Amino acid sequence: MATRRTPDRDIDAGYDEHAAVITGPEHEAAGVKAVMVSLHRGLEQMGPVRTAATLARLNQRHGFDCPGCAWPEEPGGRKLAEFCENGAKAVAEEATKRRVTPEFFARHSVAELDAKPEYWLSQQGRLTHPMLLAPGDTHYRPVDWDEAYRLIADELQSLDSPNDALFYTSGRTSNEAAFLYQLLVRSYGTNNLPDCSNMCHESSGTALTESIGIGKGSVTVEDIVDADCILIAGQNPGTNHPRMLSVLEKAKARGAKIIAVNPLPEAGLMRFKDPQKVKGVVAHGVAIADEFVQIRLGGDMALFAGLGRLLFEAEDRNPGSVLDRAFIADHCAGFDEYEKQTRAVDLDTVVEATGIDREQLERVAGMLISSQRTVFCWAMGLTQHRHAVATIGEATNLLLMRGMIGKPGAGVCPVRGHSNVQGDRTMGIWEQMPEEFLAALDERFGITSPRTHGHDVVNGIRAMRDGHARVFVGMGGNFVSATPDTEVTEAALRSCALTVQISTKLNRSHVVHGRTALILPTLGRTDRDVQAAGKQLVSVEDSMSMVHLSRGSLTPPSEHLRSEVAIVCQMARTLLGPEHPVPWEQFSGSYDLIRDAIADVVDGCEDYNTRVRQPDGFQLPNPPRDSREFQTATGKANFAIYPLEWVEVPPGRLVLQTLRSHDQYNTTIYGLDDRYRGVKGGRRVVFVNPADIASLGLADGARVDLISEFPDGTGGIEERRTKDFLVVPYPTPVGNAASYYPETNPLIPLDHTAAKSNTPVSKAIVIRLESVQGAERSDGGQRTGG
Repeated sequence: MATRRTPDRDIDAGYDEHAAVITGPEHEAAGVKAVMVSLHRGLEQMGPVRTAATLARLNQRHGFDCPGCAWPEEPGGRKLAEFCENGAKAVAEEATKRRVTPEFFARHSVAELDAKPEYWLSQQGRLTHPMLLAPGDTHYRPVDWDEAYRLIADELQSLDSPNDALFYTSGRTSNEAAFLYQLLVRSYGTNNLPDCSNMCHESSGTALTESIGIGKGSVTVEDIVDADCILIAGQNPGTNHPRMLSVLEKAKARGAKIIAVNPLPEAGLMRFKDPQKVKGVVAHGVAIADEFVQIRLGGDMALFAGLGRLLFEAEDRNPGSVLDRAFIADHCAGFDEYEKQTRAVDLDTVVEATGIDREQLERVAGMLISSQRTVFCWAMGLTQHRHAVATIGEATNLLLMRGMIGKPGAGVCPVRGHSNVQGDRTMGIWEQMPEEFLAALDERFGITSPRTHGHDVVNGIRAMRDGHARVFVGMGGNFVSATPDTEVTEAALRSCALTVQISTKLNRSHVVHGRTALILPTLGRTDRDVQAAGKQLVSVEDSMSMVHLSRGSLTPPSEHLRSEVAIVCQMARTLLGPEHPVPWEQFSGSYDLIRDAIADVVDGCEDYNTRVRQPDGFQLPNPPRDSREFQTATGKANFAIYPLEWVEVPPGRLVLQTLRSHDQYNTTIYGLDDRYRGVKGGRRVVFVNPADIASLGLADGARVDLISEFPDGTGGIEERRTKDFLVVPYPTPVGNAASYYPETNPLIPLDHTAAKSNTPVSKAIVIRLESVQGAERSDGGQRTGG
């Protein structure tokens, strides 16, 4: 079929990535402006008819699941517009009419594409053909699917060991594709299954498994609505999980108090204007946070420890009013040691570590004491610290001492970022799945899964760097831009014999390649998926363990695309041969058969095909929530005991956190504005407290390089540099700064990881600011008001 040429999106004509207009932060989220932005992005990418048809099916029972965040739908009937601004942007990016064809690759060499900004790459549109970059080639060229599969199989079969290959997974992958992907990888003979969880909520899973026996949250949407008190730490729902705000609004209407713990005053935690309500359009909306705790980076563990001491003191004053001693006696282990350690916490140290005063600390403690139903929510602001596991354990301790696990309106709520990132883990995408899962997999399929743990993301990069991994296969995502230590990661990938990217759109991981590289274009959530048995459905799991269906309806961008399931099945048939006991051909033709197999292997997925077709799907079991059972080594919920840690700011330095802009989801950059923080038209900015700007001898609008500093293991200091950022005065805590990723990923050493979880520590990077000498701005650093 002839392919119509789509002109390249020349968005970088006159674009200066260093330029930005600074308008000052906003103090409310959503509202009419969010609706207008959503419609504009839809019309720009999809056109009016496609926009209307697509948004009408987004997050609906008979529609498709949002490819953005993993926030759950509320049970019961759905609103007409069951999506947020960033969900609309995510759909517009996937359902775009723009195309990246073989002619596009013929016009642009890999070297030319490598020089383009991430934003330019993402705006070119959907991939239409499988593409090959052979050794010595300067341009990708089209390749037949069978040839691509043969290349992959030949390279994998030539390795000395299956452990010389890495199989990465992004959270966008469906349950069906994820289950088959891990089945392929384990049939091949390795557990090298790094995934995006390794870089975001791995610390949550590690801490919660130790404390309550399962690495997932213990609440439902109904629990949040019914809570008396909701503490939200290290999370920016206004940008990252906007639909959460409508649930918080309902909780507020029922009398809940909300405590926001965050270094930055994020708009979504200040005020929410629901555009589907009159007061969200013509009135001032709803104030979200009753208490804003502006904590210093890395001070959260000290905050929770200090609150624990104050709760013990309140119990002393009024015995029986604070501690749930029956719950502690019946269901918990380690309480005596926790009590001893917590009573010894020095509150002056807590004030120093957190940057908040004693009065606010006592006010927050009082809110927790008066609550009969408390939920703790958090995201990467807690998980991406060196002491992240300890911090989450300390937060969970506060709930355990008050019996706030396994009762309505109370529990833990790690808010996952990427749609179906939690489902991928349930389906076996983990480098260290437990024996029960592997044994069930082997029994169901007649294979022998390896038992040696595989590589996570950080160890996978180390393996490529050190020559111990020669093939990289990525199922979705943008590995290069999602990972730390950019220079090391890029060199590691370039050292591979083969890199394979299974993708919907062009991104930087396609231009940072091995000796041979393949791009395999796949269907997205919005696309119709027709196989031998007819139109297929996929399933996903949200942040609260609800499993439901997703039904794409759009005509795929090209007849040359394959579904993720079809790609995995054909890779397996080519690699493992026709005699392999897994019925890959049948699975490719009917996803119901895959779900039947999942039902046989995955705990809680019994009768999968029937239950997932219920209007809202079904909820996976959660022993702490369902029956106050804790499947830990002690058989009880364990109080976490760790020495107190926080992040100190060296003299003349700042501690930097990396974050998303409002025009971004993970590594996908939708635009160059960060409306809520008052940045327009640029991304190379660093937010710094005005007092720090003055003390460092800088000025509003100065241009600086960011230089990170880390001990090199020999008594010296190792440095990394990213160049030319605009200094923006912002109400950060003194000593703390913030800037966007992936631009700041080069500052994070590969070995700068969280204890136990091995998650990159992206929220605590010691930096210094160095003025760019002789730099002249053209139109950068403009200020248009407040």
